[in-house]
Amino acid sequence: MATIAERFAGHKSGPDVLSGTPRAHAIDRWIFVFMAAWFIAIVLTGFIPDSIMKVGMVRAGARPPFPIVMHMHAVLMGSFLLLLLAQTTLMATGRREYHMRLGVAAFVLAPALVVVGLILAPTMYYETWNALQSAPPAAREKLQGVVSLKENILLAQLRIGILFPLLLTIGLRARGQNAGLHKRMMILATAIPLPAAIDRITWLPTTFPASLVATDLYTILAVSPMFAWDVIRNRSVHPAYWIWLAVFVPSSIFVNSLWDTAGWHATARQILGV
Repeated sequence: MATIAERFAGHKSGPDVLSGTPRAHAIDRWIFVFMAAWFIAIVLTGFIPDSIMKVGMVRAGARPPFPIVMHMHAVLMGSFLLLLLAQTTLMATGRREYHMRLGVAAFVLAPALVVVGLILAPTMYYETWNALQSAPPAAREKLQGVVSLKENILLAQLRIGILFPLLLTIGLRARGQNAGLHKRMMILATAIPLPAAIDRITWLPTTFPASLVATDLYTILAVSPMFAWDVIRNRSVHPAYWIWLAVFVPSSIFVNSLWDTAGWHATARQILGV
């Protein structure tokens, strides 16, 4: 029996009308380059000020140094985003052969990202949990709030850890079989980890840390330029978006229903063994 990924990868909705037809326009190819660059801009907007602030805290002795796994995650995620930009640019400029060769790197970067992410989440939690156990009474209340927040964030990280590889698998399996699904799904999969950057953009109106409702809406907004152009050009919704929504919306409802509940906090501590 075919797997879900195989069925999606094998889905063919006819020729990809965004390329190779008389009505195709340059923007039909460059929209994917724009999306890759747009995602990088979101990540830099969120992480650069946050990183500068935290580096300053480390130098002032207000927080411990970053664990090595965090540096590894930053390098891998940055490499993945640059790979996406390079891949979309190669296709936009007609260099498909180089695109195919470079694409092999995704088969290395993606699993590495997932593994490092699974290590990073508990590492950051234990850092705060251990600090809480040895903190003086005056600091315990504040640290307890940070621990609770990190337990909530673990819920979001688990969602990323499931959906990101799932959607990437669908996109990569469509490679060479269904170009329309492949290129859209690679963009849509990359949108899944964007909340980590979005929640760090402090000037955005948000429901975080009370909930992830606003964050999830911003994630949908982040993919909307590609979706809008697709609908305008094709006058229909590509199956890639239905696949993405079919996993993103239920997961959003699930995460937000559990967010900051006593049941989830107990479950998180049981998962983490504390």
